Amino acid sequence: MKQPQNTAKKHESETGISWPGGARCAVMISFDPDGETLFRSGPKGADWAWPRSRSIGRYGPHRGLHRILEMLDRKQVPATFFVTALTAANYPEVFKEIHSAGHEIGHHGYNHELFNSYTREEQKEIIEKSQDVFDCLTGQTAKGFRTPSGDFSFDTPELLLEMGFSYSSSMRGDDRPYRTMIHDKPSDLIEIPAKWELDDYPQFGYNFYPADPVGQDRIMSNRAVLENWRMEFEGYYRYGLCYVIMLHPQLSGMPGRLAMVEELIDTMQSYPDVWFASGSEIADWWRTQTKGED
Repeated sequence: MKQPQNTAKKHESETGISWPGGARCAVMISFDPDGETLFRSGPKGADWAWPRSRSIGRYGPHRGLHRILEMLDRKQVPATFFVTALTAANYPEVFKEIHSAGHEIGHHGYNHELFNSYTREEQKEIIEKSQDVFDCLTGQTAKGFRTPSGDFSFDTPELLLEMGFSYSSSMRGDDRPYRTMIHDKPSDLIEIPAKWELDDYPQFGYNFYPADPVGQDRIMSNRAVLENWRMEFEGYYRYGLCYVIMLHPQLSGMPGRLAMVEELIDTMQSYPDVWFASGSEIADWWRTQTKGED
């Protein structure tokens, strides 16, 4: 397949920082394997009430993840998987496969909880419970955190730092990493922002009942989404930024959409000075370069 020509005109880097090896921009490919936790809420006391809906989430670890791992191996690019710990517990062999392939495991709650609806102590219990699952399965705990389904509480960043996390990838307010402000001071917790535009869920996420989205008006053309993602990459490359794409195995693990993701990676790999890195690698690099000040 003929790849698009590299026509992006370089401007002065907006990061003010050189990426490793003189790379022009950084790319973080990330996946959120939610499994059945995505549709966990049925009638009160009946978590199992939506078997067809829950099967959408099951498609990810049951089918999509294997294709994704095979594709990443062929393209020789690293990825970061923000996994709900219940999914890891329910599919331990798949989870171990992610780890053994050399990809990073990040924290995504235990059961896809809304962290802003929990107290600080409850959040701590969720994190510890999840880390126990990760440690049991791989001998390692997560260093990165992505809040499930929305916002974390205002005290979550300080809690993450206290619990030994290196970075979060939860916010939207920049296209560069930055040090999270805690008590009005820049901290060692690095935020690696993502964007809804670079998330496959707003493009493809759909369920008839319960309705998601409520208006039932979403399932985008693969070709149109690919073009959007390509153009965003060219913009990030032009200004020397950090391109973070968020994908869900139950969506982008489908055959046609995975071909779309592979085509996007082909485009990015056609640029000679792109740094493909895990969340931890990006956070560690940014922390050493900024030295406490962004």
